[in-house]
Amino acid sequence: MSAAVEQRRAPVGTLLRQWRRRRGLSQLALAVEAEVSTRHLSFVETGRSAPSREMVLRLAEHLDVPLRERNRLLLAAGYAPVYSHAPLDSPELRRVLDAVRRVLRAHEPYPAVAVDRRWNLVAGNAALPLLTEGVAGHLLRPPANALRLTLHPEGMAPRIANLAEWRAHLLGRLRRHLGLTADAELTALHDELRGYPGGSAEPDAGLPRAGDVVVPLRLRHPAGELAFLSTVSTFGTPLDVTVEELSIESFFPADEATAACLRAAAR
Repeated sequence: MSAAVEQRRAPVGTLLRQWRRRRGLSQLALAVEAEVSTRHLSFVETGRSAPSREMVLRLAEHLDVPLRERNRLLLAAGYAPVYSHAPLDSPELRRVLDAVRRVLRAHEPYPAVAVDRRWNLVAGNAALPLLTEGVAGHLLRPPANALRLTLHPEGMAPRIANLAEWRAHLLGRLRRHLGLTADAELTALHDELRGYPGGSAEPDAGLPRAGDVVVPLRLRHPAGELAFLSTVSTFGTPLDVTVEELSIESFFPADEATAACLRAAAR
């Protein structure tokens, strides 16, 4: 039986204890934060006490449990899920998708992408082909995964001048996300990506250069080496699982030569 199936079938107390330990909190610390007695929390975790719907949601909030997993906690406790999970192209999320598209278009002539919780591409703007030029077709077929097409040897990797550094940055982001979600498919993706070439035997190869304040993406291009900085944006007040799991990564030129190249490519 897979870990994901076992997690879905586990009692709510077991799941809450797993999330508490994942967050590095003691029972006392969580009890103080959530304003419940340590005794009651202990009884909930061991199954001696059945938590109310409100208690499940309160503990999940203080444990920063993602909305998808909060629904699973509720189901494990015998309650109906409270967070919707609408498809991105559904009428309910039309305004959300419109907002995503406006953000992507407004960022042109610089590249930007929208991805889901597993870094699968949801949308990209007109400048994205500058990043994905030369990527093998099978990596771009839906559902195209942004991490895979970046680090795969038939993807962007051969064009990334600071591959060891950028690879270390992406794998670090993925590990941090795993700590928040405990997603089995992302764990498998992490293992796959680690197996790709691009690491270095040099102990400091993945470390930032002296003077850098952010990790740049340095990309080889016929016009010369392009340098990018990136930001990640999410919706601030999501109440839907799909919306919470959307993020937009926007790439900005890190120097004037890169900005000029992007402006010229957009003409």
